Amino acid sequence: MSSPAFRAADEAGLRYRVITHGQVRSLAEAALARGVAPADVVKTLVVRRADGDFLFVLVPGDRTISWPKLRALLGVSRLSLPDAAVAKTATGYERGTITPFGSSRAWPVVADTRIAGREITLGAGEHGVAIGAAADDVIKALSAAVADISEPELSRDAPEWRPAADEQAGRR
Repeated sequence: MSSPAFRAADEAGLRYRVITHGQVRSLAEAALARGVAPADVVKTLVVRRADGDFLFVLVPGDRTISWPKLRALLGVSRLSLPDAAVAKTATGYERGTITPFGSSRAWPVVADTRIAGREITLGAGEHGVAIGAAADDVIKALSAAVADISEPELSRDAPEWRPAADEQAGRR
């Protein structure tokens, strides 16, 4: 396959396998289609530090960014997720296909410590296509910083949070 993502992975010397599957609507569907656990579907998130200044954050599929941890690591007080149009302008990729490989600009990459030592899959720049590779090789190829920057993703099936009885009564 020839795409910016595959060309960049090849140029970086990354050993990977191409995984093709149909359109998926959720991370759980992506994991099933790729034959991996949800934690091994690595999400590539584009984070804005300032106007025109972005970075890629890689987190396991069953986790989400811990904003306090990421802000502390980067030494900033504010970060945000850009809207889909800004993310596409910054990376050249649509949401759901974003990968640091072959991005229109080589933004810095921060990978959560939990992906290290695993076999992972991540977006390959187009819908229904992923790269499978050793996370340590991906981290090395991207010169990614590795840090504890995630927290568990709340399940949609988890019970809704409700205040404790004393909080309901107005006591804190």
